[in-house]
Amino acid sequence: MVSLTDRDALIVVDMQNDFMPWGSLPVPEADKIIPKVNKYIKLFFERGLPIFATRDWHPENHISFKVNGGKWPVHCVQWSRGADFAEGLEIPPETFIVNKGDRPELEAYSGFQGTVLNELLKERGIKRLFVCGVATEFCVKNTCIGGINLGYTVFLLNDAVKGIGEESSQRAVEELLRGGCIVLEKRDLILV
Repeated sequence: MVSLTDRDALIVVDMQNDFMPWGSLPVPEADKIIPKVNKYIKLFFERGLPIFATRDWHPENHISFKVNGGKWPVHCVQWSRGADFAEGLEIPPETFIVNKGDRPELEAYSGFQGTVLNELLKERGIKRLFVCGVATEFCVKNTCIGGINLGYTVFLLNDAVKGIGEESSQRAVEELLRGGCIVLEKRDLILV
């Protein structure tokens, strides 16, 4: 069981329209975790704890796109509907928005890669990260690994993540466990 402290932060990873079933790079049933992510957002917001939301924020000529020699379809292009946070996601105005992959030549699977996320967390004295979002095998996993490598205690909120496939998601979770990540669900939190 884990109690929240004033050294904790929530990181919501890439909950954007293009990663929902209706988007250009869909994570199957990603929309099903929106209510669970919203519950975590509410929990952290009500306790006055910081919330960070990462998002892919790609220029049209981004290196990751197939049309530019990458491996992904065009997705999360800056200022597009696909780059918007998913319909139904309840992001408070105080949320820190962290753009990643916003330079044409830079791939970014981690919310820490090429961003100011670490600096924002350090400024606030954050020691523990609680991570949810999509996709488990890619940006969720890499954000967790990035946090661990930077010295944070990282919790994967396993009831509020969704991956591309069941087996690949399970492998990602196992890799995170081996790397020092702690996997929990809402029932594992002590809410006082």
